[in-house]
Amino acid sequence: MIDLIRIHTGDIIFNILIILVKTAVVFGVAMLHVAYATYFERKIIGHMQVRLGPMRVGYHGLLQPIADGVKAFFKEDIIPLNADKPVFIIAPLIAMFATISSLAVIPFFDGFVIADINVGILFLLAMSSLGAYGIVMAGWASNSKFSFLGGLRSSAQVVSYEIAMGLSLVGIMLMAGSLNLTEIVKAQQQYWHGMFLVPQFLAFFIFTVGAFAETNRTPFDLPEAESELVAGYFVEYSGMRFAFFFLAEYVGMIVMSSISVICFWGGWTLPPIIVNTFPFLGEIPGIIIFLLKVYCYLFLFYWVRATLPRYRYDQLMSLGWKVLIPLALLNIVATSLIKFFF
Repeated sequence: MIDLIRIHTGDIIFNILIILVKTAVVFGVAMLHVAYATYFERKIIGHMQVRLGPMRVGYHGLLQPIADGVKAFFKEDIIPLNADKPVFIIAPLIAMFATISSLAVIPFFDGFVIADINVGILFLLAMSSLGAYGIVMAGWASNSKFSFLGGLRSSAQVVSYEIAMGLSLVGIMLMAGSLNLTEIVKAQQQYWHGMFLVPQFLAFFIFTVGAFAETNRTPFDLPEAESELVAGYFVEYSGMRFAFFFLAEYVGMIVMSSISVICFWGGWTLPPIIVNTFPFLGEIPGIIIFLLKVYCYLFLFYWVRATLPRYRYDQLMSLGWKVLIPLALLNIVATSLIKFFF
C-alpha cells in the first residue's frame, strides 16, 4: 500500500512538473510574440503608409520592443489623487491575467496543451468576458470622464459582440460534436478540404468581426477613441500598469487568432487534399503550420487598421444587434438542418 501511495505521489509530482514546464514555455513564447507583434505592426503599417517604421534601435529597429519594455518599466507609476486606489491597481492585473489564462486551453500542436479540457471553447469565452471587467473597473476607478466613458463603451461592446461571437462558434460545435479544441481540429480532417472555413464561411465572418470588437481593434476601437476620449479607459495609467493593458490587448489578438485557426483553419494540420497531392508537406511540424496560420490572421488585424476608419458608436451597436446576431442565429439553424438531413 505504501509503495502504491509513493508511486501515485510520484506520478502527481511528475505531472505537475510537466504542466509547469509547458506553462513556462507557452508564457515565454507568448511574451516574445507580443513584443514583436508590436514591432511588425509598426513596420507593416509604416510600409503601407509609405514610411519606414522603427529604424533607430538595432538593425531596422529590431530591438525597439525591448527598448519600449525597458522604458515602460522605469517610467513613474502615477495614481490620480481622487482615484479608487485598490480598484485602480487591480484592474490592469485582471485584464492581463484573463487573457493570459486563455492560453492554457489552446492546443498549439497535437499533444501540446497545458489543460486539455472538454469545454475549451466555453473557457475561452468566459475568460474573454472576464477581461472586460478589468476595463470597466479601470474606467470607473480612474475618476475621469474620459476613462469612465471608455469603460462604459467597452462593457456595451463586449455584451453586443460576445453574443454574436459565441453564437458563431455553435456551428463549429455542431459539426465537430465537441467543445474540446483538440477534437475540433481532428474533426476537420474528416473532410477533403480539412477546414470548417469552407462550410462555415458565414460563421468565420461573424467571428472575425466579433474578434476585432472584443480586442478593441480598429475599426471597433471606440473604448480608446483618441479623437474623442484621448485614450479611453487607460488614459490615467502610466508605467507598467499601462503596459499591462497593452500586453492584454496583444495577447488577446494572439488568442483570437489561435481560436480562429483551430476552429476554422484546421489548426496545426494541412488539408488532406493538399497532403495527398504533395506528400512531403505532411512532414512539416505541426507547430510551424499553426504559427504560420496565426501570423496570417494577425496580419489581418494590421491590414484593417491601416485601411478602415473608426465606426461611429451607433453604427457599432447597430451592426452587432441588427446584423451579426441574426446572421449567427441563421447560421445555427442552417447548420442544424443540413447536419440533420444530410
